Amino acid sequence: MSDLYKTITGVAEGYYTEKRSKFYAFAHPVETADAVKEIVAQYRKKYYDARHVCYAYMLGAERQDYRANDDGEPSSTAGKPILGQINANELTNILIVVIRYYGGVNLGTGGLIVAYRTAAAQAIANSEVVERQVEELVTFDFPYVMMNDVMKVIKDMGPRIVSQQYDNTCSIVLSIRKSEAEQLRNRLKQLSFG
Repeated sequence: MSDLYKTITGVAEGYYTEKRSKFYAFAHPVETADAVKEIVAQYRKKYYDARHVCYAYMLGAERQDYRANDDGEPSSTAGKPILGQINANELTNILIVVIRYYGGVNLGTGGLIVAYRTAAAQAIANSEVVERQVEELVTFDFPYVMMNDVMKVIKDMGPRIVSQQYDNTCSIVLSIRKSEAEQLRNRLKQLSFG
């Protein structure tokens, strides 16, 4: 598995209209299912007069945590096409909400699938897609006299310092690209035995 994944930065919008029905799409970067629930609840409140608030999301670098919701539309005509666009663009840590205002004309299952898919695709097209790396936390405890050696390893490998505590026994938490975490652990461990 690669330790890179694609996601979006910031909120982006898309729009589609078909036979007087209006589809407003909103793409959000999200990290947790709780964040998804909160954002969907905000849209339900803001667009209380809309007929449907459908959505799909994907979480995690492995892209295993996902859900699609049709919100009363015929089964698999809303959430699945939205999720399909997330998959087609290989995105994760993303939520796409599509709000439908009914125009008085039934679109049929084919029409609904096209409408939700197109609205979601528009939101993604208007998003800024970025590549991120999966990071792993490495915690290391060491005596103060090893400070210079530890800092040299940090300078060489370039992990991000998440937190640090200096006392007689020092503790440091580092975040580094997942594929390099084991190498960082080994180099720090060697200091203890060196």
